[in-house]
Amino acid sequence: MRGLADVSMPYPIAGFLPALLQEDDLLVRWTGGLDDVVAPVVSTLDCLDAYLDPWLTPPDFLPWLAGWVGAYLDENWPLDRQRAMVAGAAAAHRLRGTVAGLRMVLEYATGGEVEIEDSTGVSWSTRPEPAPGPLPPARLHVRVRVAEPGQVAVPALERLTRAVVPAHMTTTLEVLGRDHLS
Repeated sequence: MRGLADVSMPYPIAGFLPALLQEDDLLVRWTGGLDDVVAPVVSTLDCLDAYLDPWLTPPDFLPWLAGWVGAYLDENWPLDRQRAMVAGAAAAHRLRGTVAGLRMVLEYATGGEVEIEDSTGVSWSTRPEPAPGPLPPARLHVRVRVAEPGQVAVPALERLTRAVVPAHMTTTLEVLGRDHLS
């Protein structure tokens, strides 16, 4: 817990008192007690930019930061992968619902290579009539290639995929080794 850290006050309160009051021993000792209470707050405020940088923030603060930017984190991921996911959250939100956005999020999550096959179930026409024929159902097949497939939590990856793709899309997920040919 950050409040119990052994942090010294960089700006003792007694130093801000008028010179006459700085000579009062009781007051100086009393403000010294306040220094111990306020020091963690001052330290946190002095380092606020580091708390908001996903690459510098303390590991126990990273889940809060992830919630702030809407990044999905799995507590089983290595710390550097969690930091990458939080750092890339803004770019991923701009691409949300697209194949490029899904690829970006899965690459952050796995550190692997991502291939996505889209059913391309769309049509267009220059005329409003007649109505186009039935379209094939929209679906995605996602193939992730990583160095160690056994280390990937597939259920967590499926939850992440469902959170990123549009709701009407049917998705299938396949996790393979980098050297596996399909």
